[in-house]
Amino acid sequence: MRIGIDLGGTKIEAIVLDDDGAQVVRERITAPRGNYTATLDAISGLIDTVDPVPDERTPVGIGIPGTVSPATGLVKNANSTWLIGHPFDRDLSVRLDRPVRVANDANCFAISEAVDGAGRSCDVVFGVILGTGVGSGIVVNRQIVTGRNAIAGEWGHTPLPWMRADEHPGPDCYCGLAGCIESFVSGPAFERRFAQDTGRNLPAAEIARAALSDDSAAAHALDELEDRIARSLTAVINILDPDVIVLGGGLSNIDRLYENLPGLIAKYAFSDAIDTPVIRAVHGDSGGVRGAAWLWPDKT
Repeated sequence: MRIGIDLGGTKIEAIVLDDDGAQVVRERITAPRGNYTATLDAISGLIDTVDPVPDERTPVGIGIPGTVSPATGLVKNANSTWLIGHPFDRDLSVRLDRPVRVANDANCFAISEAVDGAGRSCDVVFGVILGTGVGSGIVVNRQIVTGRNAIAGEWGHTPLPWMRADEHPGPDCYCGLAGCIESFVSGPAFERRFAQDTGRNLPAAEIARAALSDDSAAAHALDELEDRIARSLTAVINILDPDVIVLGGGLSNIDRLYENLPGLIAKYAFSDAIDTPVIRAVHGDSGGVRGAAWLWPDKT
């Protein structure tokens, strides 16, 4: 058995997988906000609910919207700010009386798709979450690449490549800088730009649907989004040259991305030809919690 937890800002999800990766049980609860101790309590209670063999103290993998600093052992870079500065993995291990591994939620998404998802046959997988935020994970030979400083894959907080004059200096980002990829291609950024240009407040999915009709403003907005995503992914291909790019998150449900991104990437990439597939995640919203379970790949 493997147990995974996906700790989000609004929900906490747990899954139990058997040795073949089949789902045994899955449960979701509302996440406490702003309270570190309450978060530990909620996870502990959720484990009690889903664990089919509690006496075996099965190890737990947890995906969080941040990471544990190798320098301090404390959580950093977390959207759920009440986790920052705490030894989350150690505290939870004590609370659960079992081993715990913690990874960034985008890394969990990437390992899920690399193990038994869209990238299962590939050696190097670049997994991208295009949602409320923008994140990514790198998996090589079914191993997450975390990096020396535990920030490998922080693609969303690099500058948008090949900025046009009208894009400089870029929107301010919560990280303290301006012009980050996340500030251009996240779902809220896409919606905000459309509202600024048209005065119309529409969800991203509705903008995408309108682009398929005779709505020229929506079509322009989607063209612009695709071009920015393509530039951002091209920079990754120029450095990493992965076998596959797997998209998840709300914007990954826009079908047109998979038709147009490969050609746009080929236009920008430093190569005579580019055949990197850009494909939709197999596990969808389950990727993060499944990947957390795969943080323990072997029997313990």
